[in-house]
Amino acid sequence: MVTEQPQTTQTKRSRDITRFLALVGGIVLLNILAASYFFRIDLTEDKRYTIAPVTKQMLTSLEDDVVVEVYLEGDFPAGFKRLQQSVRETLNEFKQYAGGNIRTVFIDPTAIANDTARAHYFTQLAQKGIMPTNLRASEEGKQVERLVFPGAIVKYKGKEATVNLLKGNLAASAEQRLNQSVEGVEYEIAAAIRKIAFPAQKTIGYIMGQGQLDMQQVADLVGSLGEYYRVARGELSQIPDLQGLDLIVVAKPTQPFSELDKFKIDQFIMNGGKAVFFVDALQANLDSVGAGGMFAMPYNLNLDDLLFRYGVRLNPEMIMDLNSGFIPVVTGYMGDRPQTEMISWRFYPLLNNFSQHPITRNLDAVYSKFIGTLDTVRADGIRKTPLVFTSNYSRVLQPPVPITLEEARMEVRPEQFMAGPQPVGYLLEGKFTSLFRNRRAPAGASTTTVKEAGAETKIAVFSDGDLVRNDVNPRTGQPYELGFDRYNNVKFANRELALNTIHFMLDGGGLINVRSKEIKLRPLDKVRVKQERTYWQLLNLVLPLVLLTIFGFTRFYLRKRKYEQKR
Repeated sequence: MVTEQPQTTQTKRSRDITRFLALVGGIVLLNILAASYFFRIDLTEDKRYTIAPVTKQMLTSLEDDVVVEVYLEGDFPAGFKRLQQSVRETLNEFKQYAGGNIRTVFIDPTAIANDTARAHYFTQLAQKGIMPTNLRASEEGKQVERLVFPGAIVKYKGKEATVNLLKGNLAASAEQRLNQSVEGVEYEIAAAIRKIAFPAQKTIGYIMGQGQLDMQQVADLVGSLGEYYRVARGELSQIPDLQGLDLIVVAKPTQPFSELDKFKIDQFIMNGGKAVFFVDALQANLDSVGAGGMFAMPYNLNLDDLLFRYGVRLNPEMIMDLNSGFIPVVTGYMGDRPQTEMISWRFYPLLNNFSQHPITRNLDAVYSKFIGTLDTVRADGIRKTPLVFTSNYSRVLQPPVPITLEEARMEVRPEQFMAGPQPVGYLLEGKFTSLFRNRRAPAGASTTTVKEAGAETKIAVFSDGDLVRNDVNPRTGQPYELGFDRYNNVKFANRELALNTIHFMLDGGGLINVRSKEIKLRPLDKVRVKQERTYWQLLNLVLPLVLLTIFGFTRFYLRKRKYEQKR
């Protein structure tokens, strides 16, 4: 017995050393494998830490360093910290897939001590499109306000792109808008990287010749598209066909299309081309209203049969909506000076009712002018997705529609605005049938062959030509930003709607689908949090220490008892 004890002890010690060395070796091997083969497991229900495959593919294709300067830095309330943390986590994920080609810098613009230098820096950021924002959040039952710069600048090979990190719908609560911003972080940063590192090689054609908006009226749209695509413009009657284009834009035509013009568009679509139509059904213009008013009458655009064949009908109607914009109206005179007042103009609906499609998800309100309605009609094999609606409090008028400035002063009768949401934008996808099926090509066509069945493609139709029209400064002649309301100094999301539509149509299976990412809000009961705060603090902070102490004493007691018995 006495001689065997050392051998047993020695055997046990050797076994323990072997296990320890095996454990250390396993840990080292695991670290080597983890460094060589990157992987992560996202256990969250809404996959908030999962990067889309298209984003990963783009990041792995980077040839040079991308520098991301983030200005959302500082000591923020919890709501802003969540957005800040989401940006940081997303960029960390990007680094893993970019192979060291992404570098990040976080800057707090408000940390500059010198007032003059700080003001100058703020001005520089504003010139680059990063505007300061006063956001409010609720912290412990109190409203907290903080000046933040929710933006970033992405740099690549001498080129820069500005990223707006605070997106979402202004009509939503502060928490909801911040959540919408968190949902869009991956897309906004990835889109900026793609914009400067992987410029698209596709070509968009802006169709002219039927009284469409002139280049000054679409300057902002064309300029924005030029940052992503090649943009060509030309009169439809002066070109034999639309070959070489990937997508065409038809914006507010006011004159009829000839059969030959429609044939060119039709065959372009049959061959897989995409098209976006911004078309008015009724002729109306605020500048033409005047003191005596006017009657809005249908346009004769000769497009109805073409759109009908593709699956959508542009109704000769006009919508009024209680959720509307404002116009300046003279309400009196002080001496010889007119006194103007901003009055709700129900012929300018604010569109803030969207589908959950990637084009319109988390989009801010869109400004429309003299907008009509859309219906869908039977078109075999075509998927029809409504994108934009009016509010619940709309009214549909049949022509001739009287339009007078006096209407803005009239008392609202709510019972007249009970038509409900009206669709004003549709996305059509599938293989379309030609309008010229079983017909000959029109005289003057570049080919006598008619392609009667089309390849898979997409068409978008919006019943307002002014959605893509930017105002022009009457003094300087310079165009304003698309969606900017100069009377109320408010910017709407018209540009984002147009760009998202075109991005989706030209890259439907790509990056634009990242906008579908959804992160659910799980708010706490604020009343219970306030009432039970001390209880939960003790439960989470003190209870673990108590349990750990009990465990330590229990283990010590059992070990002591065990070895006392052996003696």
